[in-house]
Amino acid sequence: MMINSNDILETIKMIQEENLDIRTTTMGISLLDCIDSDIDKSCTKVYDKMMRVACNLVKTGEEIEARYGIPIINKRLSVTPIAIVSAAAKGSPVKYAKTLEKVAKETGVNYVGGYSALVHKGFSAGDRELIESIPEALAETSMVCSSVNVGSTRAGINMDAVELMGRIIRQASERTADNSCFGAAKIVVFCNAVEDNPFMAGAFHGIGEPDCVINVGVSGPGVVRAAISKMPGASINEIADVIKKTAFKITRMGQLVGTEASKALGVPFGIVDLSLAPTPAVGDSVAHILEEMGLESCGAYGTTAALALLNDAVKKGGVMASSRVGGLSGAFIPVSEDAGMIDAVNRGSLCLEKLEAMTAVCSVGLDMFVVPGDTPAEILSAIIADEAAIGMVNSKTTAVRVIPAIGKKEGETLEFGGLFGSGPVMSINKFSPAKFISRGGHIPAPLQSLKN
Repeated sequence: MMINSNDILETIKMIQEENLDIRTTTMGISLLDCIDSDIDKSCTKVYDKMMRVACNLVKTGEEIEARYGIPIINKRLSVTPIAIVSAAAKGSPVKYAKTLEKVAKETGVNYVGGYSALVHKGFSAGDRELIESIPEALAETSMVCSSVNVGSTRAGINMDAVELMGRIIRQASERTADNSCFGAAKIVVFCNAVEDNPFMAGAFHGIGEPDCVINVGVSGPGVVRAAISKMPGASINEIADVIKKTAFKITRMGQLVGTEASKALGVPFGIVDLSLAPTPAVGDSVAHILEEMGLESCGAYGTTAALALLNDAVKKGGVMASSRVGGLSGAFIPVSEDAGMIDAVNRGSLCLEKLEAMTAVCSVGLDMFVVPGDTPAEILSAIIADEAAIGMVNSKTTAVRVIPAIGKKEGETLEFGGLFGSGPVMSINKFSPAKFISRGGHIPAPLQSLKN
């Protein structure tokens, strides 16, 4: 392959001026061979295996950064859903969370995902006990992340799990009220969760995955916005084309990092997740891409259409660049992690209802948004149910990461710091869904689930 000096200079500019980076290299690790009826023995097996396979992950990432000049922001681990591992053991699943925390600290990774349960069709052994332990586990750890899959297109929505997760999220916020309610920021509730997602807080290592694998998450909202800004008179078709070309270049970089990490660590390369994941940094916003297309403010009428265009073009550009595109891939729209989204909420152009509409066409769903601290659990559950229904009916992954800001009201701000940014407390519809949520049961799978 011939090296084009213009391509090299263009990539350097993207990194230095437009916030281009590898958002994460995530090592997925199977813990199925760590199952034991003695929970202490099981935790020892988990620790020993994770330390053996992940001890060089951070060092390898730093070597790739130095060799190619590509920033790799996070190095992370994901594991088999702990509810599966803990099902045979007697004792509190929190022991596993503390083991994962110990591994994270000793390997130097930023986060470890997989304190998770998959309950879209019902609760099996270990599921309910793990879910009930989530608030304690996340309050007593700083790097462990949790996810629960409550629905799928093939299975429908487990409304008993939806009701339970509303309560769990409230408890997680309350237990970490002195730490910006950060417990809730580490919980994702999914519909149609994927097994190879490298992004937190929803990453877990699916049971169909290899014993160990490297997945890469790429990000470049600033690069896409900069490309569109050079085309002030362009048609929609031309904007779609430039997004595809930009996504192609970004994905190529992710493919390079994944290939090199796989080779150095001696584990298979899984996927490149081409998701435009924003940060609070100036110039690194998905909302600003939409505004560059011609919207006065994110949330204005036309926002959902612009986001659909962006998401589709990103996927098309990515699949041309790599045969290993997977995960979620598209555009994330977290509120607190996106400077443009925060501004849109504060100026009144973006409300929760419009954000929900946008999730019908984005990569994931209602992500990192803050609601008043007195929001009852049944409203949190109902928000989850609505978002799961969008995912179920549209055969796409949707998720909710909501933070009840204990002690704060609409219009105030909850400060997280770092990549998590700050979250304006959003207005919610206060009419009660309590009776609907308390019915329990199961929302049946839609007709489009019958594809065989």
